[in-house]
Amino acid sequence: MSTLDRFRLDGRIALVTGASSGLGEHFAGVLAEAGARVALAARRVDKLQPLAERITAAGGQARVLALDVTDAASVRACLDELASWGAPDILVNNAGVTITRPLLEQTEEDFDQVLDTNLKGNWLVATETARRMVAAGRGGTIVNVASILGERVAGGVAPYAISKSAVIHATRAMALELARHRIRVNALLPGYIVTDLNRDFLQSEAGDKLRQRIPSRRFGEPADLDGPLLLLASEAGAAMTGTTVAVDSGHLVSSL
Repeated sequence: MSTLDRFRLDGRIALVTGASSGLGEHFAGVLAEAGARVALAARRVDKLQPLAERITAAGGQARVLALDVTDAASVRACLDELASWGAPDILVNNAGVTITRPLLEQTEEDFDQVLDTNLKGNWLVATETARRMVAAGRGGTIVNVASILGERVAGGVAPYAISKSAVIHATRAMALELARHRIRVNALLPGYIVTDLNRDFLQSEAGDKLRQRIPSRRFGEPADLDGPLLLLASEAGAAMTGTTVAVDSGHLVSSL
């Protein structure tokens, strides 16, 4: 197998959570282009259908699945429905939310909403998917989408930063226990990536001040994540598990 062939995902089944917008939508397209059959999962199935149609029109295979990552029954039902294709070979555990307000204004409900989705949801989907992978006997790979805010912090997003830090450590715990089943678990840590959800802020005066604190003086684009995602999802990363891969234009190494 050539070096480039090791990045291919032909014949693999990939499940992407939070696929209805932003990075999840982008990740699904990347995996499909690399040859995977992609299951698109989110709470709103109607928001997934246009993406499935685009993937199919480009010659790929995609299906849509309803999924609330905070509900264990919903997670099981999603994977049961996917079973007509088979057990996933790849999970991109991407679903996440944030609530932005100062720490002293954050409520218990805010904390629960963010931690339930970003941490509990990540755990529920990863563990149930891993059970299906073990039963299928083929191994697999899980990519937990964390954030550079799991390594450093910023004001106004305390529950989000806490949740992503926990996801990083959960990744290591999962990697330790699942290695014997040939399941690799790694975390992708995006920095500030320009999407439709944050474009207005990142192009504002406040956003420009943030950009000036990044050593390379640039925000990322979704395409910057393509190579790292495929590395973790494919045989090209066969010896990688329990690792974190930051894609942040050098933000984590900025001077304090």
